[in-house]
Amino acid sequence: MGIDLGIAGFITTTPGVGGVLKSTPEDFVVEEASSPPPPAEEGRFAIATVRARNWETNRLVRQFARSLRVSRRRIGFAGTKDKRALSVRMVSFEDVPPDSLRALRLKDVEVLDVYRAAAPLEIGDLHGNRFRIVVRDLAVPDDRAAEIVDETARQVRAHRGFPNFFGVQRFGSIRPITHLVGRHIVRGEFREAVDAYVANPIPGEDEASFEVRRDLAETGDVRKALREYPRAYSFEKAILNHLAVRPDDPAGALRRLPFNLLMMFVHAYQSFLFNRIVSERMRRGLPLDEPVPGDLVLPADREGLPDRGRTIEVTCENLEKVVARCREGKAWASGILFGSEPEFASGEPGQIERDVIGAEGVRPEDFVIPDIPRISSKGTRREILAPVLALEARVASGALHLSVELTRGAYATCLVREFVKSA
Repeated sequence: MGIDLGIAGFITTTPGVGGVLKSTPEDFVVEEASSPPPPAEEGRFAIATVRARNWETNRLVRQFARSLRVSRRRIGFAGTKDKRALSVRMVSFEDVPPDSLRALRLKDVEVLDVYRAAAPLEIGDLHGNRFRIVVRDLAVPDDRAAEIVDETARQVRAHRGFPNFFGVQRFGSIRPITHLVGRHIVRGEFREAVDAYVANPIPGEDEASFEVRRDLAETGDVRKALREYPRAYSFEKAILNHLAVRPDDPAGALRRLPFNLLMMFVHAYQSFLFNRIVSERMRRGLPLDEPVPGDLVLPADREGLPDRGRTIEVTCENLEKVVARCREGKAWASGILFGSEPEFASGEPGQIERDVIGAEGVRPEDFVIPDIPRISSKGTRREILAPVLALEARVASGALHLSVELTRGAYATCLVREFVKSA
């Protein structure tokens, strides 16, 4: 699966310990390190700290909206979280009394705290995430696993991080198809985008939905699929409801989906391209933890995080100085998240970026989407190394126990990948 998502190569040289991740949601605990708005006694927004077990972000927001009888547009959050996890996150609610949130009773959801604020939460309002992870059923005995894990952790620390791939969650853990939908959208292939989302059965998904998708792919019978889709698949049913009335309007059917889900499709395609660029850089032997001439480096912002709005071009003249800043954790080499206003690196890093984009056959103007203008994307740049803080790794009773702090947007599953050596 990793290859299909553009992910290839490891920064560490150790063999893997194997194992099974997320045997239970409690094996993957994530807690936001947020930057929430300050309290305001008369504020219009309620900011809630929520503990959720086994809830995907979009479906949790939808359930909040239904239970509170408010538009989902009045609900905000700082970052998406894995479904199969125990997560602690902050969620904002516009014009919802705190007492209404405290009174909510949803399965596997607990409201831990609520306060009023004058502003909502928005995507990116967090410094990072803290993870506690257990990988069970290791493929090697504990004593050998401990040696491998210690050396892998040492190498990760020596590199000051790991490849900043977008993990499988970005694309769909069970149905990794969001980038395929996004590819069709930016190419203006809205019918194909709809088919990739509502049909397109994937082995391993729920049996009931697999059969409906397969039948829809074979027959194109929208009304039959609408009757047979399991009730929980509300996003697919929203698309099908529109097509049942307006079969020649696939773009309109897509517009029935929540904005953040539509945006996720485009972002997932950009993420796939980014993964391919990082993988090719590693294949060519270029470092991730230090820049080379031609790289565009992101300096640290006031919070010590990569500032994706500023770039410094690396030349032979400033290379030594910029390398020193990277070693201090105050700058990071970057890769392109391609969009309508691309900023390419130069030299060999830039050639890699142009080769990957060229092989896909996409152009900047493809990311201006007139039929759904809100999901057009200018693109940006992203650090190619995910920094690690407070990394601890140990083996006990046939299981790998990891704890780590990661910056926003970094995927803990891609760190786990270095230890288990999965594809």
